[in-house]
Amino acid sequence: MSGPLSGIKIVELAGIGPGPFAAMLLADLGADIIRVDRAAQVNPATWDRPNLEVMNRGRRSIGVDLKNPDGVETVLGLVERADALIEGFRPGVTDRLGLGPDACLARNPKLVYGRMTGWGQEGPMAQAAGHDINYIALAGALAHFGRANAKPTPPINLVGDFGGGGMFMALGIVSAVLEAQRSGKGQVIDVAMVDGSATLMTMMWGMRAFGFWDEELGVNLLDTGAPFYDTYETADNKYVSIGALEPQFYAELINKLGLADSGLPDQNDRAGWPVLRAKFTEVFAAKTRDEWDAILLGSDACYAPVLTMSEAMAAEHLVSRGTIVEVDGIAQPAPAPRFSRTPGEILRNAPWPGQQTDEALLDWGFSDDEVAKRKASGAVV
Repeated sequence: MSGPLSGIKIVELAGIGPGPFAAMLLADLGADIIRVDRAAQVNPATWDRPNLEVMNRGRRSIGVDLKNPDGVETVLGLVERADALIEGFRPGVTDRLGLGPDACLARNPKLVYGRMTGWGQEGPMAQAAGHDINYIALAGALAHFGRANAKPTPPINLVGDFGGGGMFMALGIVSAVLEAQRSGKGQVIDVAMVDGSATLMTMMWGMRAFGFWDEELGVNLLDTGAPFYDTYETADNKYVSIGALEPQFYAELINKLGLADSGLPDQNDRAGWPVLRAKFTEVFAAKTRDEWDAILLGSDACYAPVLTMSEAMAAEHLVSRGTIVEVDGIAQPAPAPRFSRTPGEILRNAPWPGQQTDEALLDWGFSDDEVAKRKASGAVV
């Protein structure tokens, strides 16, 4: 392991969405992570082919029966050896399993215990079901994704699950592990997607305070209200993006579009924005996306083609940086960010549940006899 988190050990109680994403980020950067999957999911018949759940990459999986006291004891044994634990159940579930913060910190006072939920560990909605769309709605984010005179459009689950959840969990784990190394004391991290989603809107809260952000949908500088920060259809029914906010970049765009002497309204004349939008729509529709790439790509006009995932794999810039890689024939994003001396790497493809039970437990200090006894009792599979 060469990443900056090499030597850090983390237990991941298998879940969906933001918890696995956080674990992936940490594994990419070198953390040694054991993923605890449910014993009922273990199916050796699948192990002869790659697991397509690429977000589970980089760690080893053990199959554990958490209803078996020996299974719980196995996880607590891992906790004794770990720097951190990640769980993504509803508040109180791990406590009832015997794997809550009190039980784990009693076994390892330096443990960082990361709890991932949508609504948080407390508050009137803490026990309610929800998904990304609900968390970003309540956080005041979803209301600002969409065009004027249309309904809000969910930005898939990037803002709540992965931005407001997984990224904040990864940051919290690293921060708390650093602090524990100084203090010798662990702590619990309450990662709520509703909190993280609100935090991602910080700049907009500042713009609102200055009077630069209108709460009406699709009328602002960054929400497709401005015609020079939007997408446009091309002659071949594809799309391009422009983001020429600054005056010098806008001037470059206008020049390359051949509109420098066309008598257009001033860039910041909001009353003239409908005229600008109509002209941009007309101009971009006159050429194919490839033709616009030849004119604008790489310039200071703040331009890029709108690519699908398949198209992004072949984009010259991404290819040159190795942004998309293949592991076992499965295309996926490479680790980020990049480190000059301790680069991250994808150590292994996503495991199938229970695929490395023996290997992982032995590597973390369990004896052959302990592993054999737990397998015999059905505690691990």
